[in-house]
Amino acid sequence: MTMVPNYIMIGGFLGSGKSTSVLRLAEYLSQQGRRVGLITNDQGVGLVDTELVRWRGFAVEEISGGCFCCRFDTLVEAAANLARESAPDVFIAEPVGSCTDLVSSVTYPLRQIYGDTFAVAPLSVLVDPFRAMQMVGLEGEGCFSSKVEYIYLKQLEEAHAIVINKRDLLTNEQLDRLSAALWERFPKMQRLFTVSARTGDGLADWFEWMTTSEQPGGDAMELDYTLYAEGEALLGWLNATARVRSSAKFDGAQVMRFVAREIHSNLIEAGYEVAHLKMAFTRDGGDGEIAVLNLVRNDFDVELGASNLEPLTDGLLTINIRAEAPPEWLEHVTVSALERRAQTYESLSVDVQRVERFRPAKPQPTHRLASYTPAEAGAQT
Repeated sequence: MTMVPNYIMIGGFLGSGKSTSVLRLAEYLSQQGRRVGLITNDQGVGLVDTELVRWRGFAVEEISGGCFCCRFDTLVEAAANLARESAPDVFIAEPVGSCTDLVSSVTYPLRQIYGDTFAVAPLSVLVDPFRAMQMVGLEGEGCFSSKVEYIYLKQLEEAHAIVINKRDLLTNEQLDRLSAALWERFPKMQRLFTVSARTGDGLADWFEWMTTSEQPGGDAMELDYTLYAEGEALLGWLNATARVRSSAKFDGAQVMRFVAREIHSNLIEAGYEVAHLKMAFTRDGGDGEIAVLNLVRNDFDVELGASNLEPLTDGLLTINIRAEAPPEWLEHVTVSALERRAQTYESLSVDVQRVERFRPAKPQPTHRLASYTPAEAGAQT
């Protein structure tokens, strides 16, 4: 009997740690001798995530211009492209962090239409524990508006497994309280995992479950698409790239920290909440050199992640910002931060090459199935 490749989708709100977890899963599977293909997704183009995946040496397809639900046919094409190029045993898909209703609009249609092509795993949804504690009322108040919170909570409602990430940052008492609150709020989930994608703790059990389980059937959750669209439209999106040069060698990671902290301080001062800020700095013409930076909440500092970037004289800075803020404002503070770094660093020049800023359009899924039973696999819509 010919085995079909696994399709694994890992969801979660912006800043929950999906990208780190996806790479950890890809490495875990590769160590088992399995071939992996990754599919990244965003409303815009020019993702830090895609650069990072390529740097790690994995085959990747980037789907831009909308969520998987709205770009379903493109998602299938991306899997076909990867199949032709590298014949993966496992496809790992990372959806947009503001997207929900993935079961009824992505995985149920995949199983119904392409049931002979993919073995679809249960949907795992990651959470940043500090943001989750705010959202379920354990600590403080949520920093987003109620319509954005609606999306966040709906992501958890449809999850087959909720994965508390960053457990290394929690006390045992915090972890117990959050776990109990999530079970009480979302009793239909099958599993609850606690992990640290950064350190690797707890990942093996979660990965084993995902790669050996099949998504169950059932009824899709109820979702108010008007409210969902209004929540997404409150989020500002900014993707930018800038060429940074100097006559003397400079530290690309230091440039990223400066720019990110300038943007961060402006967000706090204006009262806008960041959902996720990502940056990547790569050497121009360099062979796989990269530094990556993240900011996931206003109450955290910027954090430098992966880096093997040596001092350089010419490099490319990629910036992705998602925040509950006007996109035009995000562009202004980003360009201002870049200009300020050039003004305060001798011989440094910054050339902004591309800026894309917008609010997400109303989601219009290609398919949406109200329910699914495994016996329907292979049937046509």
